[in-house]
Amino acid sequence: MKYATYSVSDQTFYGAVTDEGMIELGSHFPQWSTLLDVIQAGELTSLAKAAADKAVTHTDFQYEMVLPNAPRILCVGVNFPDRNAEYKDGSELPKYMSLFPRFASGFTGHERPLVRPPENHTLDYEGEVAIVIGKSGRRIKQADAYDHIAAITLCNEGTIRDWVRHAKFNVTQGKNWDHSGSIGPWLVPFTDAKQLDDAHIITRVNGEVRQDDVLSRMMFLIRREIEYISTFMTLQPGDIIITGTPTGAGARFDPPRYLAPGDIIEIEVEGIGTLRNGVEDEAV
Repeated sequence: MKYATYSVSDQTFYGAVTDEGMIELGSHFPQWSTLLDVIQAGELTSLAKAAADKAVTHTDFQYEMVLPNAPRILCVGVNFPDRNAEYKDGSELPKYMSLFPRFASGFTGHERPLVRPPENHTLDYEGEVAIVIGKSGRRIKQADAYDHIAAITLCNEGTIRDWVRHAKFNVTQGKNWDHSGSIGPWLVPFTDAKQLDDAHIITRVNGEVRQDDVLSRMMFLIRREIEYISTFMTLQPGDIIITGTPTGAGARFDPPRYLAPGDIIEIEVEGIGTLRNGVEDEAV
């Protein structure tokens, strides 16, 4: 079963995803007004039971960012060996992971356009797997890390490249333009380590493969990410960790191949699905 946040006209719902459409579930659980509330209650299994005998309620809808009210989003940067080599600075593999925050307002949903701002046109793509925390914890051991994951999804961690160079010590301003990235299409409940350990991620732009790698090659595996992050902060249900992107982003081509209106970006992981977005210029 897969679960999504979606909208119809000006109303937002959550429900189960089927090949025929959405099964709206929020009205059956008034105690949980959003999908985030369900995650925080640890009740994804209740959604599965409720959806089992219900008919599709919506066939005409728009996907929203899967957890539009996610409280905290942390991204792991430069997490594949080939990505580290792209910087051509002679640095060895890092001892500690690079981290930066993103905010929910910077993301849109599946089949919605990424927005290129008028201030700068260096909009780039980064295909990644994202995990959603389902059980709180501090100083979590790697052996126990997967017990804290509720669900997995996909992310296009869209970036305005020139703006990550505006300051010496951070990339925050290049990573948080409104609707410059996407998370979705849906949440897949996490039930088996193979969903992450064997994950193969592919990013295509206009049908051309740009990124192609497996999560097992990450310098900091997801178990380590959870261990490290939970050392300095208590992870809470609904927190999202965006785990790292392979080599092949547009900035690393010569010349760079940034996104432009009309482009279609697809991020695919077997067992999760395909996150697809177009690009449009911001209306100002």
